[in-house]
Amino acid sequence: MSSHADCPLCTTDGGEVVWRDAVMRVVLVDDADYPGFCRVIWQDHVAELSDLDATSRAQLFDAIVVVERVLRARLRCDKVNVASLGNMVAHQHWHVIPRFRDDAHFPQSVWSARQRDVAPTLLAARQALTVGLAEALRGALAQSFAPLASRP
Repeated sequence: MSSHADCPLCTTDGGEVVWRDAVMRVVLVDDADYPGFCRVIWQDHVAELSDLDATSRAQLFDAIVVVERVLRARLRCDKVNVASLGNMVAHQHWHVIPRFRDDAHFPQSVWSARQRDVAPTLLAARQALTVGLAEALRGALAQSFAPLASRP
């Protein structure tokens, strides 16, 4: 991974790593309001999606889709937001965020003003759905990105 001393995604993992290969990693973000919040992070310091070649872009989007599918299946969320802003951290990474109609910010983005408080019991129930999520993500990503020669 090329390193930029001032880039937090070059100097830290950016969350709890659940899967990594030579070009990207998937992390779980510690966000109490959004259990299951993930990031798909390109390993090399690349600021813009258009800086990646077509094969790399396809790999990145394939990983985002795998993460989204696992989140939908495991968390039974109402929506999944996928966003790449890069305004604060100019390192190619995508936020994959499970959303619920009654979450703290819905229907706005998670970076907008809060719309409501969410009962701790509801957040605890959503957090309980994340038990085994890391393993499910790891398995799905490993299967999707297994070397072609080893696929059945």
